[in-house]
Formats: sequence, structure tokens, C-alpha cells
Amino acid sequence: MTAAPRVALVHDWLTGMRGGEKVLDAVAELFPGASLRTLVHVPGSVTPRIERLRPGVSALGRLPGVAGYYRHLLPLFPLAIEQFDLDDADLVISTSHCAAKAVVAPGRARHLCYCFTPMRYAWDQFDAYFGADRLGIRSRAMRPALAALARWDASTAGRPDRYVAISQYVADRIRRYYNRRAAVVYPPVDTEFFRPASPVADRGYYLVVSALVPYKRLEVAIEACRLAGRPLTVVGQGPERRRLEALGAPDVSFAGALSDEDVRGLYQGARAVLLPGEEDFGIVPVEAQACGRPVIALARGGARETVLDGETGVLVREPSPDAFAEGIRRLESMTIDGARVRAHALQFSRARFLEQFMQQVTDLLSAPAGQVRW
Repeated sequence: MTAAPRVALVHDWLTGMRGGEKVLDAVAELFPGASLRTLVHVPGSVTPRIERLRPGVSALGRLPGVAGYYRHLLPLFPLAIEQFDLDDADLVISTSHCAAKAVVAPGRARHLCYCFTPMRYAWDQFDAYFGADRLGIRSRAMRPALAALARWDASTAGRPDRYVAISQYVADRIRRYYNRRAAVVYPPVDTEFFRPASPVADRGYYLVVSALVPYKRLEVAIEACRLAGRPLTVVGQGPERRRLEALGAPDVSFAGALSDEDVRGLYQGARAVLLPGEEDFGIVPVEAQACGRPVIALARGGARETVLDGETGVLVREPSPDAFAEGIRRLESMTIDGARVRAHALQFSRARFLEQFMQQVTDLLSAPAGQVRW
């Protein structure tokens, strides 16, 4: 292709600025003239850069009040995502953790999927999302729907020409569930905004920054800090808050949702950030390290790629309070070089993402017809 390609971006939904939307914002910087489709869009919930693309929504996105219940429409997402008309596109870029990767691109177009993860709730984390209700009614109702969704997810795995994964951990999941190769380009972290305080001050508390949902295993962090006799601050909101507060840990404070500036201040003053759950990448550990603060994380998932055990933090082998309490004691016996911690985080900068992602796009567009697909 010699002329600039016409680009269509496809994202699952736009209802707030989380890690996936930060990636989309960076992609929109590369392609400011792209069109954008999404299942559901809450106007004003994302950055001005994304809003300027005037996102087109699916039929589901036009239902009254859908922002309050769109997740319950999950079984309808396959039909909705396949209805998007992308006939004017030469290049389709889907940023997907759910259905966006299965968008139907025109035959002449090339489709790159930046995959946050194959659908976790459909494949291997059903119980973490749907198995916690006391009577099991929701779990029994959802299992057939999620099984059908997993079959659809597998059957549409061939639609993208290339997959790019957010971590080697996700690339392995793509190989396992989709039987496809994937390059790895780590997501962008705002390492200019997240920076050390001057002067550096360790205020002695430990910190969790997370959605308060079951699979994050935040009770492990709370109990670990109780065992170690250390204060803990929990930032975030979600349905687990009442249960976690009911644990009655004496030196735990729940800060709720905070601004980025307030979160940065808490990173800067923390002794360390705790990550007791298994993450596909995990942006919080990198933000913390960009602030020069170490991380104590479960040695699974993306943390194995973002935390250097014994240098920028501690990797804990088991998701138990005792293991994390021992991780706290180990960290406190170490000498942490904040400059070394930040230098490691700079490998995940936005500038690095833009360069590496654009290289993936260029490689796809320049590949001979017989070498487009991996």
C-alpha cells in the first residue's frame, strides 16, 4: 500500500479510562484520522483524543440506559460486534479483551488485534466472575451462555491477520486458546506523570491500588499486613468493599476512588505496593516502580515480566497471607535503589509503546500477501 491506509479502530466498550482505554488513546495518537466503533459509549467517559474520533456504537449501545446494564448483555455481544460495517477500511485495529477481535473486516483489509487477553470469564476464570453468589443461581444461569461464548470466541480466532499481546503471559494464552502466534508489545505507562517524589519519603505504609473484585484476592494483602503488623491503604472501589471492610483488620484504610494525582502521591509515599492477584499485565506495578517504589507481587502472570525479584521488588510464590507476610519481611531486609526501580519502569513508557506498536502495523501492511497471517 502506497497511499495512507484508511484505518478503523474497534474497541469493546468505552465507559471509563482503564488500562485498555489508555492503550486506545495511544493508538488514536498514531491514527488521529481513524474511525472508531465500540459496543457501548458513555460520552465524556474517555479522553478528548478518543472522543474526537466520534465513536460509532452498536445497536446495543443505543438502548436506553444501557451504561447501567451492558455487561448483562454479554451473550448478545457476538451478534452486535459482527454488525459493524468496515467496508471503507484498509486497516482494522481491534483492541480487545472480549468481542472486538471478532469484528468482520473487509476482504482487502488487514486486521491487527492488540489483545489484552482471550476472554477470561469464558475460558478459565468463570468462577472468579460468576461463581460467588451464595445460592449459585447466577452461576448456573451463566454457564451455558459462557460455554457458547467460548465456542464462538475460538471459532472466530482466525479473523485477525496478526495478534499482538500485552505480555508473554497473554501470548501464551493466545496460543493455548486460539492456536495463534502473537508478538508482544507491552502497554504504555505514563512514566512522565508517575515519577518519584522529591525528596523521596517512605511513610511506612503498604498500598493496594485495584478494583475491589474477587479475582484480585485483596483479602490476601489485608491479612498479610495484619500478620506482619504493617498499615495498609486500599485504593479503589467495587462490589467487594463491604466484605473486605468486614474482615475487621485494625490498620487498614479504604480510600475509595481517587484522582491520578492522589494515587501518585500514595505511590510515592508507600513502602511498597502489593499485588496479590494474577494479572495479564498489571499496570499498577509499573506505575509504582515509575515512582521509584518496589512491588510485592504474586509470581504469576504479567508480574513475572514487570517485577525483578530481589531488585525492584519481591515475587511471592503462593497466593497466601503467610507467603505475602514473608514477602513483606523479605522486602524490609533488602536495600532498594529507587533510581534502579524507576529505570526498570522506563522500559514500559508511552514513547516505547508508540514506536513498537507502529512497527507491528508497518510489518503487517508491508508483508507480502502470502505472509500476512501468522
